Amino acid sequence: MRTIRYVGRLLGEFFHFAWKNKAWWIIPVVVVLLLLTLFITAGTGVAPYIYTLF
Repeated sequence: MRTIRYVGRLLGEFFHFAWKNKAWWIIPVVVVLLLLTLFITAGTGVAPYIYTLF
């Protein structure tokens, strides 16, 4: 639960930084990195179950 709160606060700081400094390029970078992290995390959790199907 603390980790989710920490990640939410970190994302809020990124968006606040982008808003204040007009650094709009940082938003797609953060979104892509979050999606990549999500795919890697989900892929490593599912891999053992896929091998048992074949």
